[in-house]
Amino acid sequence: MEITFVTDYVCPFCIVGKELLERAIDRLGLDVQVTHHPIELTEEPEPRVDTYHDEKRRERYKKLVEPGKALGLDLKIPPNIIPRPYSRLAHEGWFYAKEHGAGKLYSDLVYKAYFIDEEDIGELSVLADIAGKAGLNADEFRQALEEGTYKKVQRDAVKYAKEDLKVTSLPTLVINGKKINFQEYTIDEAVRILQNGEHTTSKAGESCSIDGCCS
Repeated sequence: MEITFVTDYVCPFCIVGKELLERAIDRLGLDVQVTHHPIELTEEPEPRVDTYHDEKRRERYKKLVEPGKALGLDLKIPPNIIPRPYSRLAHEGWFYAKEHGAGKLYSDLVYKAYFIDEEDIGELSVLADIAGKAGLNADEFRQALEEGTYKKVQRDAVKYAKEDLKVTSLPTLVINGKKINFQEYTIDEAVRILQNGEHTTSKAGESCSIDGCCS
């Protein structure tokens, strides 16, 4: 089984979905290759949005409170970062981290920095600190992002997710070529997805849509 996890670091449904997927894989004892694939809810130069004061989003995010607690995550949803940061640099940093063997750890730390520690992951200094915590050379990491070393590969990845995979909501799992979205946000649902390759209800689940809103 091959799983592509299409995600943005500023999507709260993504951090919960990622944790659920990992717990389900462990529960089933599966040898599964999960590939992180970046997408951006807000691409530059589109204006950044204030999610912190958006009552509609707050109401939708309530769905994640109990799953987050069950996973032991002290989530701040939405984080008190106004406006919500662009995620391009964070994703470019992931390509550096992946190339240096620390892609997963870096991603875990980026999610944590934003949704638990309420750090601005759009800032290069914050990302360089995360890179150091992931065991990477923070100075080399900073230089690579300043020089735009991974800018094209990041841009191409986002384009592929939107135009080829036709992802419209996050997180999206692509399992053996089939797109699947969480609906219940429970470990049991994640287990069923891994076992059956499909979701078990026709009702659409809450998610982040790629226009930057929630649906």
